[in-house]
Parts: sequence; C-alpha cells; structure tokens
Amino acid sequence: MGVFGVIVEVLLLAGPVLAAIVFHEVAHGWVAYAFGDPTAAERGRLTLNPLAHIDPIGTVILPGLLLLAPLLFHERLPVFGYARPVPVDFGRLRHPKRDTILVALAGPATNFAMAAMAAFVLAQLPHVEDALLPALVRLVAVATIQVNCLLAVFNAMPIPPLDGGRVLVALLPVKTARALMTLDRVGYIIVLLLIFNTNVVARLVGPVTAFFFRLGG
Repeated sequence: MGVFGVIVEVLLLAGPVLAAIVFHEVAHGWVAYAFGDPTAAERGRLTLNPLAHIDPIGTVILPGLLLLAPLLFHERLPVFGYARPVPVDFGRLRHPKRDTILVALAGPATNFAMAAMAAFVLAQLPHVEDALLPALVRLVAVATIQVNCLLAVFNAMPIPPLDGGRVLVALLPVKTARALMTLDRVGYIIVLLLIFNTNVVARLVGPVTAFFFRLGG
C-alpha cells in the first residue's frame, strides 16, 4: 500500500475508532450511574467530548502506529485502541456483583449496537458504483463495523482488566476472583502478545464481522 492509500485509510478509520472508543467508555459510566454509582458524573466523564476520554498512548499513539503499520512494518495489523477508563466505584453500586457484570457488558454491547447501526446504513445505500457520496458513506460504514466488532471482541476476552475479565471476576468465587485479579496490571500485555503472535483474535472477530456485513447486505 502506497503513502496515499495509507493516508486515505487513516482518514477513514480515525473517526470510527474515536467514536467506538468514546461511546464504549461513556456506556460504562452511564450504566454505573443508573445502578447507583455517580463517580463518572462527579469527575466529568459522562460526556461525548473526546478530549475528556483521550489517552495519549491508547487513543492516539497505538492506533496511529497500527494504522501506519503498512508503511512502518510493511505489514497490515489489526487497528484498535483504548481511552482513559471511565472511573467506576463498584462498591457504590446497589447490587455490586450483578451490576458489575452489567457495567462491564455495557461497553461491548454499545460497540455491537454501533456495528448494527452501520450495517443498517449499508443496507439502505443505493448500489451506485460511481456516486461519490454513497461510496464514502459505504467506506465509513464498513470501517465502523470492523472497528466496533474488533473493540467489542477484544474487550470481551476474559482477562482483567478487560470487560470480559471483569465479568469473570464477578462470577467466580472470592478466592479465585482475587487470584485472577492479579493479572490486572499485565492483562493488556497478555492480550497484545496474543494479538501479535497468534491469530486467536482474528478467528474470533472474523465471524462476528461477517455477521454484521450480512446484515448490511
């Protein structure tokens, strides 16, 4: 892929990546707020303003490097990122065990909802090959499906501090849960090693993405 192609891809993916990350985090905060924890609201994080959620590494540097991978490493890599986690005080939830699960699932569920909306847009687009606007909308919708499916599946992996890890911790007995929580600080490293050294994530994301593309025709 040439420089121009990479630039075009960066421009097409930047918006969907940022939207997917921000909505994912805000969903955690809103569900926590609904179940009794106003921590995110108190800290000004229940906003769709990207500036409130941007993490320099996870929101800018990491996805930027992955988008530029064809130029830097001569290889296409999965594009994903993360924002500053919305603060949740699980002790303030009315039903901590149940509500922790619902708060954790809110992020991936929101990403799947965004993928479904993008699939709906795809299904409504006219099949006109030489029309610029439908072609651009189609490209953005495709990118939105890909990014949101990857983010949802990535976060659903049962490794703390990912959302799937939070769900697993809430379901396990206390002693086992505490042992699993020791992975909290190195969980992202484990997942990154899986992504770059195996095709596990690709195998999981592929069928999910294909499902939403079928919805979009």
